[in-house]
Amino acid sequence: MFSATSILVFIVIVNAAAFVLFMLDKHLAQERMRRVPESTLLLVALVGGSAGAIAGQQYWRHKTQKEPFRTMLFCIPIVQALFLAWIIMR
Repeated sequence: MFSATSILVFIVIVNAAAFVLFMLDKHLAQERMRRVPESTLLLVALVGGSAGAIAGQQYWRHKTQKEPFRTMLFCIPIVQALFLAWIIMR
């Protein structure tokens, strides 16, 4: 199927992308330009970039008070952990 190395590389890349997307969205917000859609930020977090997204959110202090976005973002790692547990127990 997939090697551990390829999975690790994917996780690193998607987390880096999530972190950068939060930086980009913060910059675009400050410049009053067209923003990165919240759905895109959440999707990148969901496909494996939750750590990078949360780190970016906290580091850039961006969307830390925005609800329901904040709650959805913090629920994603829970969903990922449950999915991983389900995969392991199959």
